[in-house]
Amino acid sequence: MAWTKYQLFLAGLMLVTGSINTLSAKWADNFVAQGCGGSKEHSFQHPFLQAVGMFLGEFSCLAAFYLLRCRAARHPDASVDLQQPFNPLLFLPPALCDMTGTSIMYVALNMTSASSFQMLRGAVIIFTGLFSVAFLGRRLVLSQWLGILTTIAGLVVVGLADLLSKHDDQHKLSEVITGDLLIIMAQVIVAIQMVLEEKFVYKHNVHPLRAVGTEGLFGFVILSLLLVPMYYIPAGSFSGNPRGTLEDALDAFCQVGRQPLIALALLGNISSIAFFNFAGISVTKELSATTRMVLDSLRTVVIWALSLALGWEAFHALQILGFLILLTGTALYNGLHRPLLARLARGQPPADEGERERLLDASRTAINDTS
Repeated sequence: MAWTKYQLFLAGLMLVTGSINTLSAKWADNFVAQGCGGSKEHSFQHPFLQAVGMFLGEFSCLAAFYLLRCRAARHPDASVDLQQPFNPLLFLPPALCDMTGTSIMYVALNMTSASSFQMLRGAVIIFTGLFSVAFLGRRLVLSQWLGILTTIAGLVVVGLADLLSKHDDQHKLSEVITGDLLIIMAQVIVAIQMVLEEKFVYKHNVHPLRAVGTEGLFGFVILSLLLVPMYYIPAGSFSGNPRGTLEDALDAFCQVGRQPLIALALLGNISSIAFFNFAGISVTKELSATTRMVLDSLRTVVIWALSLALGWEAFHALQILGFLILLTGTALYNGLHRPLLARLARGQPPADEGERERLLDASRTAINDTS
């Protein structure tokens, strides 16, 4: 079936904005500028402030939701109930998980390459599958267990590629290893977020844009307030600012003032996350969750290719192997092999349709899935 122009637009929007999201964050990290008080030039390493920007992008999805609500009010026959009541506090626990996981990933992005960052986020499948069995009583089929094992193998290959790659002064081997481990650690938290959403949020059938915006609101407000104590908490060598504190938002604003392109990178990150969430939700509705997963995989390729073209990282053949293994693991877990097997079996329907309701199947992705 041929795609309409609108569907092609949505697919392109998701691919482009999803790629911009990671690339703009890494672009900001690559800038060097003076900070406050005439401090010497240093890298723009402000992961918690960048995370605040990301939540601001998610928060903006509420504006899109209310626009749709106004439209639905003028068209009473709208098929989606945008005004279904719910308790916003339901989103607080997953928002806290999202806030923690996102902050850790932005810290890790300072330490490793954009392509490895994107590939290693595929580890979420492992922990989501295990947590769904432990806490939601799910039963994973053989292909899903094989998908988890394949994903583990892919992570090992990507990690090995990072170990064998040439490292510059910006990304030393010890930092790359730490960054990779932090990304995988963050996926544990993201998996907890997905379990919480599955257990407490999905059953309320809240509109996805409203869900994303509500989590974004919680994350934006809480993390913005936490920037104040972070300004005074010593972080030693872990810190990337001259004061040696966990986060120095004032230093970030001074750097932005001296290097306006940083503001452009931050704006790209904020706006892209908003449009990416909207496009992802729309692709799932207009096309399928499978199409969304394929586009997400293409996003990794785009990020990798542009990182190589911009000279942000060196080519390593093992990354191709690692990406293909991770892609295979994701496909197995999400059951993409079933249509192929069904076709080979001359039109027999895919086995175990009930497995489509697993956490990473169909619409059961994280509400604000940016991975």
